[in-house]
Amino acid sequence: MAKRLIELQKKIKMLGSPEVSKTMKWFFKTGKGEYGEGDVFAGLKVPTQRKLAREFRDLSLVDLRVLLNSPVHEERLISLFILIDKFAKSTEKERQVIFKFYIENRKRVNNWDLVDLSAPKIMGKYLLEKDKGLLFKFALSKNLWERRIAVLSTYEFIRNENYDTTLKIAKILLEDDHDLIHKAVGWMLREIGKRDLMTEENFLKTHYKKMPRTMLRYAIEKFPEVKRKKYLQGKI
Repeated sequence: MAKRLIELQKKIKMLGSPEVSKTMKWFFKTGKGEYGEGDVFAGLKVPTQRKLAREFRDLSLVDLRVLLNSPVHEERLISLFILIDKFAKSTEKERQVIFKFYIENRKRVNNWDLVDLSAPKIMGKYLLEKDKGLLFKFALSKNLWERRIAVLSTYEFIRNENYDTTLKIAKILLEDDHDLIHKAVGWMLREIGKRDLMTEENFLKTHYKKMPRTMLRYAIEKFPEVKRKKYLQGKI
């Protein structure tokens, strides 16, 4: 194991806080039967993790694979922060390698923060001008995190005023049974609305009556109160 990797793992352990760890275990639902069951937290806040990622940005993909396979949540998130940094500074050929690495290790991107902070900046950026078929495959997956990766990756498309993929994936996920997917889809619809309200509302008017309540609430969160109530009451 690389010396730098061991140094990072020691720092994570040293900087960890039992109080923060306890809060994170509750916040990320690590109890039996919950979506984060068994996840382990050292107790580092995100700014500290970002700082460590900058300090250890020289770690290799071999080292990052070790971190991604760690039971410690912060080790996985720091590895993703480093991977995002590498991707942003890479050539197209190098980005292809990083994208493949991300796909191969996606089972370890297994909580909502890990997905949300990495999928748009790696999957989304890489697929922006490429075939989106993999995202539709993920949207149909039985794995919760693959489905969330599918919809969150489209955040990068939305930022580039490309809404079609998001809307198609949202339609696939309308009947999803998980709250984390309801929130993710509603959030992305809201992001579309910030840029193109007509496009969001055209989708909502067709589908809002059968949308899960949480998904709808997230999607219309920024609407004027009168309009928001009409959607919630089914009177649009």
